[in-house]
Amino acid sequence: MITGAEDVWRVPLPSGADPARPNGPHVAALVTLPQTAPRAVVLVWPALGVTASYYAPFCAALAAQGIAVVAADLRGQGNSRPRTGRAARYGYHELATRDWPALVTAARERFGADVPLFLLGHSIGGQISVLHTALGPKGVDGLVLVAAGSVDHRGFSGAARLRVLAGTQFVALVASLWGYWPGHRLGFGGRQPARLMRDWARICRTGRFMPAGADVDYEAAFSAVTLPVLAISVTGDDLAPRGAVDRLCAKLPSAAVQRWHYHPEDGKRVGHVRWARSGAAVAERIADWIRGA
Repeated sequence: MITGAEDVWRVPLPSGADPARPNGPHVAALVTLPQTAPRAVVLVWPALGVTASYYAPFCAALAAQGIAVVAADLRGQGNSRPRTGRAARYGYHELATRDWPALVTAARERFGADVPLFLLGHSIGGQISVLHTALGPKGVDGLVLVAAGSVDHRGFSGAARLRVLAGTQFVALVASLWGYWPGHRLGFGGRQPARLMRDWARICRTGRFMPAGADVDYEAAFSAVTLPVLAISVTGDDLAPRGAVDRLCAKLPSAAVQRWHYHPEDGKRVGHVRWARSGAAVAERIADWIRGA
């Protein structure tokens, strides 16, 4: 069930929460509609610490291409509730098996089964979207990855390899000791649960997706994914460079993956997050790909 106005959704998480309770566990999402009936729907899952509202210019550019966009706030982030704290007990697996399906179901209820639906994951949103597709979800027609790479340190070059390895392990350690990652105070990633940060750090160390509490062998399940995939790397992205994006794509050997590198012709600075503020060219490329998917 979708609650709230057309442009703001509050999708209850599968925890028995009462949808009428404003502070019950839910994923919040902003909806941007085209002027005509949408020819596709894109669900945008963001990066750590990035709220759905940040993607507004990008969502508007997709809507101008005739695509409805549902941009979510990750659990505990932005307008999603509850806020992340020491009581949070979720990681990659819980997001892939609870939050992602809840929003897909809500979008199908609103737009119908005949409108193609695509996941778009940015950064960690892309990593978890890959996990979700490994579960063989019904109702998902394709996957778009933007500035989303494996955090495996082997996908980075030179000093960046050691830097990302040390950084992820530091974050996981602080999160474990403090009870959650206080990124809102330390300048990276916002407030995040310790389990999520340990899952993230484990990928960096091992290169394998083995989230805590999972009853699924994701590494084995990846080979069954046959959805079309568009993977976009971005100039100036130090957190998801081309090698990291390629390493994430390699997890899907049976999928029809198209790669594209976004380098603004006007020389505008983009990078890991800023691309979303001037993403008209990215939206156009995605729309062209959706036409052929």
